[in-house]
Amino acid sequence: MSGQTVLFVEDDEALRFATVQALELAGLSVRAFAGAEAALAALPADFDGVIVSDIRMPRIDGLQLLARVRALDRDLPVILVTGHGDVPMAVSALRDGAFDFLTKPFATDHLVAAIARALERRALVIENRRLRAAVEMGEADSPLVGESAAMVRVRAAIARLAAADLDVLVEGETGTGKELAALLLHRLGPRRGRPFVAVDCTALTEDGGAADLFGHAADSVAHTRLSRAGAIAASNGGTLLLDAVDDLAPAMQAGLSRVIEEREVQPIGAERAESVNLRVVATSRGDLAAAVAAGRFRADLYHRLAMTRLHLPPLREREHDRMLLFVAFVDQAREALARPDYAIGEAERHHVLAHGWPGNVRELRNYAFACVLSADDAPGEDRQDLPSRVAEFETRVIVDALRASAGNVVKAVELLGIPRKTLYYKLGRYGIDPDAFRRQ
Repeated sequence: MSGQTVLFVEDDEALRFATVQALELAGLSVRAFAGAEAALAALPADFDGVIVSDIRMPRIDGLQLLARVRALDRDLPVILVTGHGDVPMAVSALRDGAFDFLTKPFATDHLVAAIARALERRALVIENRRLRAAVEMGEADSPLVGESAAMVRVRAAIARLAAADLDVLVEGETGTGKELAALLLHRLGPRRGRPFVAVDCTALTEDGGAADLFGHAADSVAHTRLSRAGAIAASNGGTLLLDAVDDLAPAMQAGLSRVIEEREVQPIGAERAESVNLRVVATSRGDLAAAVAAGRFRADLYHRLAMTRLHLPPLREREHDRMLLFVAFVDQAREALARPDYAIGEAERHHVLAHGWPGNVRELRNYAFACVLSADDAPGEDRQDLPSRVAEFETRVIVDALRASAGNVVKAVELLGIPRKTLYYKLGRYGIDPDAFRRQ
């Protein structure tokens, strides 16, 4: 709770002084005001604390203060306090967005606990806003989101390599964003207005893969009499992305090596090769050098592809980027799934920071979409439905009355202003035992 401030609004001077002292003894930083006008005037933009206010005050009461605060910032927690323990007012305040509701006389530890919960939620809101602003600022320069030193180096390398118009081998684990990096190399380079043709090497079969990649002349391939331009010819003037080149069948590796070396492609069945002017960007999930040593990948093709290399770090090495990426993906999910009210909770935040993410950025994106898709309308304490919050409020008020009356039901009835029959009904409903409050 350090660094966060409580704005306490109470027109009763003696109670204001006593409460401020109690809150400060609990380690809270408090600014006290005798009226709502002064508190509103002192409220800074993007205030990172919480407001605690009495309800019955002259000029601007607590409910009006709540309305004005929510007009400024609907996520700013407001805890209301009243000496009149009427549930209808509590229901109205909770429905209008109050974070919590306490009745006088209240136990200091109850107020401190409510403030702690409110400060925790507020800190999460402020952090999410900061991350969202960082995402928006970063996306203005590059869709590769991240503030880590590794990602700063990656973005700088992409800008440098894009301008150089060289062939590039992009290496990295599954889900690290290699395809996005390849697209940026094209978009930021001199070929940006020309074709960008992506080939999934894992989908190139032994039978038809060569035709897909190199093309074929008329009457040279079974079941067709027409000629066909392959992916290499289609990328002429632009960029050819060989995605997962480490999965390319050995039979096609030799032909591809010639394309890269000679900048020409000979379709299947054609009498002569055709010149092509293209940039080649290849991605590899595994260690291509190790594949060469094991005989699974041609050494000449490897050395031609690896003239310039770009490595994308795994998410486990980008600890400070995880929440930035998660916020960005949550925003995408909220828009795509039409769930604008979804808010990131502490459980999700903890999982993002603690999980190892073997699937890297792709796994994190899937988790963000799963969170938004599966979110209930009331996932836990932070977003309880109204009956649950009213029941919680009633329980707290009854407990306060029993504590003040030392478990004497007759006195508790007087303090609460309700019939004894009603009190006994609520004691049974909420499982409250008056004997537990009787002094020995």
